[in-house]
Amino acid sequence: MPSDTLLFPPSPPLDNGMLDVGDGHRLYFERCGRADGLPVLFLHGGPGSGCNAHQRQLFDPERFHVVLFDQRGCGRSTPRGGCHANTTRELVDDIERLRIHLGIERWLVFGGSWGAALAVAWCGAHPQHCLGAILRGSFLTGRADLDWFFGPEGVGAICAEAWSALCTAMPEAAQGRALAALCAALAGPDLQAAAHAAQAWAAWEDAVIAPAQPAPPPPARDAQALAALIDKYRVQAHYLIHHCFLDEDGVLEAARRMTGIPVALLHGRLDLVCRARNALRLHQALPGSRLRLVDGVGHSPFEPAMTRALVEALEHFAIHGDFSGWAEG
Repeated sequence: MPSDTLLFPPSPPLDNGMLDVGDGHRLYFERCGRADGLPVLFLHGGPGSGCNAHQRQLFDPERFHVVLFDQRGCGRSTPRGGCHANTTRELVDDIERLRIHLGIERWLVFGGSWGAALAVAWCGAHPQHCLGAILRGSFLTGRADLDWFFGPEGVGAICAEAWSALCTAMPEAAQGRALAALCAALAGPDLQAAAHAAQAWAAWEDAVIAPAQPAPPPPARDAQALAALIDKYRVQAHYLIHHCFLDEDGVLEAARRMTGIPVALLHGRLDLVCRARNALRLHQALPGSRLRLVDGVGHSPFEPAMTRALVEALEHFAIHGDFSGWAEG
């Protein structure tokens, strides 16, 4: 079991590499844990983010063979920030290419936030290669989610100070056009406007993820860090303005194609980024799925109660091969 921090000790990857998936895109991937362990695919959130060493520590390196990769345009994949030929359909195909490249027949799929939506899209398209799924803080990609996160009557009414700061940085937000304004700035040729939008978006996101914490001063970013931030939010803007090329109905339809696949849904009761209604809707679309609403936590997987719940779900699946008997709540 994990240490007092609930996470497993840091460990280096078994190996890593770059996979050419066509369309000018090359994906960074890494394998962690033990090569003969239970295969797990980790899908990062965002869209636009990427994987990091901290995420590996959710997995017992003595039990699991974990595959992590940076999605198209993200992190160490190239071209970073690239939105050409970058849709959910391509990402689903990329996961299949990666699975075949690594010679893995079936794996447990683990995704949080946007990663949960992508997990459902892939599992619904390739159920024969899916051992099961663990979905945290589910994002359903539709208008309801976007209006909630970027609207004055959604999170803006709860995180009032942070919303005021976003409106100051992007005045269009006060008119209900926050997402459109951010996307336009990030997609445009003006790098100064893109940097301004990326930093405003990052500050808003940080405030919503941890609303109980006092807002920290904006970090000092050198040119390299600022370029990475712009690329991250450029990809995220590209996906969100298109409802992640899925929309809520698409996610729920893919979920209905996961019949017979063991699924555990975990969601923080205090999650302001993705509301618990999303987990309830997925639970209804997935007969036989198991749902745990975790008390006292929000969107981050690294809040202690959520970390504990995720580790318990992983351990239960490793022992039993499903989630039967896994405690719901």
